[in-house]
Amino acid sequence: MKNQITMSKKNPAGDFRFSPGLSIGFIAAWCALHALNAAAEEQTLAPVIVKAAPAGSETLLPIEAARTRIATIPGGANIVDAEQYKEGRVSTLNDVLQFSPGVFVASRFGAEETRLSIRGSGLQRTFHMRGIQLLQDGVPLNLADGSVDFQAVEPLAARYVEVYRGANALQFGSTTLGGAVNFVSPSGLNHPPFAARIEAGSFGYKRAQVAVAGKNEKLDWFIAGSEFYQDGFRQHSKQDTQRVSGNLGVQLSDAVETRFFLTAVTTDSELPGALTKAEMYATPKMADPATVTGDQHRDFTLYRLSNLTTWRIDGQQRVEIGGFYSNKSLHHPIFQVLEQRSDDYGINARYISDQKLFGNKNQLIAGITLQQGELSDDRFANVNGQAGARTAQSKQRSTNFTVFAENQHYLLPSTALVIGAQAASAKRRLLDAFLANGDNSVNETFNRVSPKIGMRHELTPAVQVYGNISGSYEPPTFGELNGGPNVTPVDAQRARTFELGTRGSARESWGKLNWDVSLYRAQVKKELLALNDVNGNPLGTINADRTIHQGIEAGLEASFGSAWIARASYVLNDFRFDGDRTYGDNRLAGVPRQILQAELLYNLENGFYAGPNVRIASSTYVDHANSLRAAGYGIVGFKVGQKIGKNVSWFADFRNLTDKTYAATTNVIADARGLDSRQFYPGDGRSLYAGIELTY
Repeated sequence: MKNQITMSKKNPAGDFRFSPGLSIGFIAAWCALHALNAAAEEQTLAPVIVKAAPAGSETLLPIEAARTRIATIPGGANIVDAEQYKEGRVSTLNDVLQFSPGVFVASRFGAEETRLSIRGSGLQRTFHMRGIQLLQDGVPLNLADGSVDFQAVEPLAARYVEVYRGANALQFGSTTLGGAVNFVSPSGLNHPPFAARIEAGSFGYKRAQVAVAGKNEKLDWFIAGSEFYQDGFRQHSKQDTQRVSGNLGVQLSDAVETRFFLTAVTTDSELPGALTKAEMYATPKMADPATVTGDQHRDFTLYRLSNLTTWRIDGQQRVEIGGFYSNKSLHHPIFQVLEQRSDDYGINARYISDQKLFGNKNQLIAGITLQQGELSDDRFANVNGQAGARTAQSKQRSTNFTVFAENQHYLLPSTALVIGAQAASAKRRLLDAFLANGDNSVNETFNRVSPKIGMRHELTPAVQVYGNISGSYEPPTFGELNGGPNVTPVDAQRARTFELGTRGSARESWGKLNWDVSLYRAQVKKELLALNDVNGNPLGTINADRTIHQGIEAGLEASFGSAWIARASYVLNDFRFDGDRTYGDNRLAGVPRQILQAELLYNLENGFYAGPNVRIASSTYVDHANSLRAAGYGIVGFKVGQKIGKNVSWFADFRNLTDKTYAATTNVIADARGLDSRQFYPGDGRSLYAGIELTY
């Protein structure tokens, strides 16, 4: 076949050939070592008394148990409590993750379409994300090739959110530079029997949710339905979304619990496109005329069913087995009309052991994940928003298989050594069924072993320091392989990351301080970027040579007496080329160098709270040639509300009080040559949102 690409990627770490049998054998041997050690201890120790299973669900951990687990990770990770972000408007991921250390999140159109990046992940991908595993209750929301739609997530239906930065997401089988974000649902064991919430505000914004929950001796259930609509700050930026999500837990025995999860989403979103800098400052509400003429949209339906079953072997060992299936249909008129239908399915299994090793406290987590996605992709000319002549047709299949293990061994009661690794194999196959422009079929395989070693030391029971060295690996999505008219031959991106940090809390005479601070440096090879050659000719998305991602991730919360609470999140992003032939040591485009999010709340004993908040961001380069940038900005808001007993709460959320015109985010291009062009996405203007929530 003409132009067919068939590649077998060798492991850059050496002559290692990925072998599932070898990897599973390694994990089995490690587990056997634990078993032999435990058996030896049984011969010399007093009889073991099996501990009872902990209270609450094993398949949906209570937030207290999740915090305890996070505290054992020797790297950047944190919990976001939904009760905290529900104190204001809950619409975009920025509302949810704004105080999460190290996370860059910005709404592209003031709606749920979002740019999300952790440690510079997916800088080139300004749409549908890449480089982070987005999960709901541990089940991937990403398609098998790595891309994802944020409209699939309902933040109001989460009890808390787990954020694992970089290789600290290894327990999910995540291999990427950015890590993982996991939305964890309530269960019937910890949610009120009934809850209803209504939000409304500027730009035609309306959001409503109703949730019911219950339990008996063997069953518990939770189900929520929501409706979201907005006209949008800009022209041609309406969004209309309905979601249903729920779960049913069954206690099969004292040792076995199974839980079924269901999600259904229908969403229609108008796309206003980007503006020039001049257009943004003159008329920020306007849409790119081409998006109106082409009636550009992103509309899809999604159905997902999953199961997680846990078996507690004894008080120190348990097994988790899960599986999922999702179906998605997409209608997406942009410069062309995309019609896609996809089916994704997968299985995963984990073994967790808290058995002592060599007489010391120890925890082993080992597992496998397998995900496969099949997608039918039809593309047509866009004729005023309608499908014209066919321009492309293909069948795509993505397969990911990962084997991982991580062992945390306490050398001392306060010092733990963490050693882990994952072996991953990814296949990308595209069968071109429209040969008028040549055969652009793809058949690629990417293999990689990513090790991890770290240490965590508790200075006091409330204060710890940590460090780790880890590898990451990220095969391309079909957006990189087949995003343009022809196939782009690219390799997987990989990195080695060094991290140091501390987390903890301290009580002083004036109050309490909590902190979470990490410093990291990632040496990235073959980063997936859209670049030009030395003569300025566009190369499309290719593998850059070497780049550096380094920075600071800091989260602070301080309470002063019983009334004042201050929260702040600061991130320093120092991302740049490393001696590139064309770009030298230029900064990588796409995210501000510095971002500060802060708020100060005054709380009364009757549940009333009020206070200002601010977001400050430095300038952002639009192009890797560093010839065009979006100006830095500062926006101020104010939030007021009250929790009246256990059953009623209300809020009013004032945003961008000075009506600042600014770019919330931008496109990322190779070289703007210093000329203004349509690359800027205006942030929302002055706005007010209010809501009320009832529970009983």
